[in-house]
Amino acid sequence: MEAALYLIPVTLGETEINQVLPSYNHDIIVNIKHFIVENIRSARRFLKKVEKSIDIDELTFYELNRHTDRKIIGQYLEPLQNGQPLGIISEAGCPAIADPGADVVAIAQSKKLRVIPLVGPSSIIMSVMASGFNGQSFAFNGYLPVENSQRVKALKKLENKIYNEDQTQLFIETPYRNAKMIETILHSLRPQTKLCIASGITCAEEYIKTRTVEQWKKEKLPELGKVPTIFLLYK
Repeated sequence: MEAALYLIPVTLGETEINQVLPSYNHDIIVNIKHFIVENIRSARRFLKKVEKSIDIDELTFYELNRHTDRKIIGQYLEPLQNGQPLGIISEAGCPAIADPGADVVAIAQSKKLRVIPLVGPSSIIMSVMASGFNGQSFAFNGYLPVENSQRVKALKKLENKIYNEDQTQLFIETPYRNAKMIETILHSLRPQTKLCIASGITCAEEYIKTRTVEQWKKEKLPELGKVPTIFLLYK
């Protein structure tokens, strides 16, 4: 097996692994002994779902999240520099996409180390696919401001981009604030602006629907609860 930094996607929820991840990923994962992970507990659980016979105690985990000192993450690459394969596992979806794993990938690239992305689900890409919006030009904006006036200002700025630049705009919200986000969008944007709500992608509760702001106001809004959701805007 090639010594490389393998970017290992995980399921977006409790979806069965064989529904979203190829068997090739399994064959790579079982041969890796060192992992950079966002959360050790959930990484252990994912690895056991991949292969029940994996001996977790034989593995080494390096935690990388928003609390990790960025000055030390270069040290996580030592196994790879010593010729051993190294994996990155994030909390959901694909590593390094809206994910702290991007920092260690950047260091690996700067050190001219081999980086190999594995196939897996990305809620960002899948939401664009299902929205009916412009897939030639789109931008992911992460989280918008929490304070209401700043949030409205940010939404209007994104709305201007979809009309002036013909670019689909995506963003996310902390799940428990999903309902408030929808409310703010419907009160702030033009009636003809299109909103796609893409929630629980690949999971049993998957909900993906595109309507204009005016149409959404006439429909029963989805009860998203604490389900991870992508919001997309287009003209």
